[in-house]
Amino acid sequence: MKSFCCKNNSANSENLKEIISFLKVISEENRLKILCLLNEGKKCVCEIWQCLKLPQNLVSHHLKVLKDLNLISSKKVGLKVFYKLNQKVVKKYIKLLSKFLKAKI
Repeated sequence: MKSFCCKNNSANSENLKEIISFLKVISEENRLKILCLLNEGKKCVCEIWQCLKLPQNLVSHHLKVLKDLNLISSKKVGLKVFYKLNQKVVKKYIKLLSKFLKAKI
């Protein structure tokens, strides 16, 4: 089995920082659950907190963290705020992680 060594260049360093940010965000159980819920389709914040059985303010905090990394987007309709998964960004992070972990055997 060949050993794996990360090349130390600026592109890999920047990608590594992005991957670390992504993994830190999704490693929190409730955020990962929110992403799973939103993978089924857009949801109102009230649907999310009821499904997770968490206080609304805690769910709002997790939604903000996910939104700050651009993993989700929101749209206000009347008094409700609906959230949806940003498939393009999620795929970007998955592709980066896959590329980073790909080792030649």
